[in-house]
Amino acid sequence: MFCRRMETDCNPVEMPNNMGFEEDSDYRDFEGTDVKDMRLEAEAVVNDVLFAVSNMFVSKTLPCAEDVAYINVETRERNRYCLELTEAGLRVVAYDFDQTDDRLQTPYHETVYSLLDSLSPAYREVFGNALLQRLEALKKESQS
Repeated sequence: MFCRRMETDCNPVEMPNNMGFEEDSDYRDFEGTDVKDMRLEAEAVVNDVLFAVSNMFVSKTLPCAEDVAYINVETRERNRYCLELTEAGLRVVAYDFDQTDDRLQTPYHETVYSLLDSLSPAYREVFGNALLQRLEALKKESQS
């Protein structure tokens, strides 16, 4: 099955290569399957915005499938969410880690930035400040 890469609007800060998980340790059982791609996509989403939230990680409790992965996020306001990642985008599926609530009907967001912007004013502030710092650094580089 084809998995569309999630759009990334920008990456305002340089992220370290080692984000605290062992390379390939979670993926050995998924070699040659689309599940690996969706799990890797979820890890990429986490790595893009981890700096701007309190905690964020791919769920190891909820099952990955060919077309879905789940991401747990705790905002700086200490609100917890479980996010569903599919080809349609990201959406909140529960208000706690490692949960899904089929009765919850929340909209899909094309990007993790859009979703977090709608959930967390603190995320918006941290992300905006990081973007400003990155732009200022680029400006200084271009003037040298």
